[in-house]
Amino acid sequence: MENKILETVNNYYTQKIKEHGAGPRGVDWNSTESQELRFQQLSKVIETNADFSLLDYGCGYGAMLEYIANRNSEFRYKGFDISDEMIAQAVDNNKARKEAVWATKLLEGEMFDYTIASGVFNVRLEAGDADWIKYITDNLQTMNSHSRKGFSFNMLTSYSDKEYMRDYLFYADPAYFFDYCKKHFSKYVALLHDYPLYEFTLIVKK
Repeated sequence: MENKILETVNNYYTQKIKEHGAGPRGVDWNSTESQELRFQQLSKVIETNADFSLLDYGCGYGAMLEYIANRNSEFRYKGFDISDEMIAQAVDNNKARKEAVWATKLLEGEMFDYTIASGVFNVRLEAGDADWIKYITDNLQTMNSHSRKGFSFNMLTSYSDKEYMRDYLFYADPAYFFDYCKKHFSKYVALLHDYPLYEFTLIVKK
């Protein structure tokens, strides 16, 4: 089932980037402002401004790299995405970024100080709740296994206004995933649900 989900998600985002190009709409976000607000929340997992390594898990066209580079120095970055088209756009848009490498696969045992995932758990399309939750937790396990100091991710919230919710998107129970992270990854977990988007961010520090 996971292979089917990966194929469907890959096709969805590949089509988005082909239609809209390297911008927020190309990764299914509404605006640059909301995208940067997400990055602001997610980057709270990083506890230093220099000499760290970062895995951008589901990097899209690499927008987070510019955000991180404008606020930090001397870091190493890897952008990972399952979409070949996304990686091609990321490489093209970030030619001057010598601190960055890009890939559609992660190496076994490859480690980073931090992992950040923005928006990778939102678009479930035809997957049912049980299959999608397993897909999420499998990916969280992967993120944890590649992270020395911590990781962060965001999800659409089940507290969204009903009239704006869409069937092909997944709206998560924040308490469920807070509990999952506390039980499986670390005692040090923060749930951020106090910013003006229909989503929440979880910060897991080891």
